Amino acid sequence: MTTLGSVAAWVYLALTVVVCVFHASVMLGAPWGHLTMGGRWDGVLPPEGRVASLVSLGLLAGLAAVVLARAGIVAWGLPFWAIWGVVGMLCVGVIQHIATPSAAERALWLPQILLMLVCAGIVAVSPAIP
Repeated sequence: MTTLGSVAAWVYLALTVVVCVFHASVMLGAPWGHLTMGGRWDGVLPPEGRVASLVSLGLLAGLAAVVLARAGIVAWGLPFWAIWGVVGMLCVGVIQHIATPSAAERALWLPQILLMLVCAGIVAVSPAIP
């Protein structure tokens, strides 16, 4: 039977995949610098921006792993409180996307991260699946 928590976890994963594909694309030279890191760079990211995208990609994958584990989709023995770390990090991300000087970045990513926060919140308050 599908629970709201597992549906939210799958939606979270899908949203994360979108962001990860974006970061992989800018790492490989897509000219979308204005859509990330506060719009600091127009066009192709310089090497330090590409490294930051790689770090972001790894962090996003780790957060998704916590969400999937908490929802019982993967059987990893993570502590019960780890999901609250994800929720906290997403709250910080929401604040960053509200404050970004890049209107294009805010328009693209703020709705995405808000939805990710809602999904992670649903997973956090859903009954744990053994």
